[in-house]
Amino acid sequence: MTRRPKTPRWLAAARAAGADRPAVEKPDWLSRALGRCGALPLTMAEDAIAQGRVRLNGKVQTQPLTPLLPGARVTIDGHPVDVTPHTRVLMLHKPAGVVTAQTDQHRQGTVFEVLSNALPAALTNYQWHAVGRLDRDTTGLLLFTNDERFVEHATSPKSHLAKTYVARVSPSATDRQLEPLRHGVTLDDGPTRPAQARLLEPGVVELILTEGKNRQVKRMLSAVGLPVLGLHRAAIGSLQLDVPVGALKEIEGPMLTEALGYHPR
Repeated sequence: MTRRPKTPRWLAAARAAGADRPAVEKPDWLSRALGRCGALPLTMAEDAIAQGRVRLNGKVQTQPLTPLLPGARVTIDGHPVDVTPHTRVLMLHKPAGVVTAQTDQHRQGTVFEVLSNALPAALTNYQWHAVGRLDRDTTGLLLFTNDERFVEHATSPKSHLAKTYVARVSPSATDRQLEPLRHGVTLDDGPTRPAQARLLEPGVVELILTEGKNRQVKRMLSAVGLPVLGLHRAAIGSLQLDVPVGALKEIEGPMLTEALGYHPR
């Protein structure tokens, strides 16, 4: 039985609150704000706070979860820090063989190690969150962001944000086999939404989904008798993967809105 990754507490709370309802702005955590603005990654921010190196409105703070009110003045080692939140999103071309997790018990590598190797110096102090996940053997487009709201937007079924996959299956696959996918199929965790499905060439299927159940593409294709031999994510929304394997690029503000339907702060 495959164990599903644990949902981060901030994401679980956001989903419980309902992403489609106006939310009352709550004070941010001091440590999380430092990671979001690129001052220090979360763990380093927590250490700096515990060591008394961080001041909030001139007072030393030693608790990472100290509320950070709008307009507050923050310094690290006496140097002012701009904690104004700005959404940043990165596109990474995930290689095969690495997991979408912070650690890998099999020591074969993680996407965060790939990300770290590709990050320019100016982006190394941000706290990056993977937006969704891809299986170890799945390649393609994986997004990272410093903005938890963007994670919620991109992963919530309510957003109807399309994900485009290209799967290698049996060369004998027929268009008729794909027809049930266009109406939705029932998996062991319930029915799926209708998907766009077409044969690109013998043995190669394109599948476009607007939801993200665990291992959904593989399970949907298996349900119609087409076990997946290889899987690649080519696009999210209208954002097409256009960087080499292991490389990344930043997705700027207008593209976030046009391609991903997100209005950055």
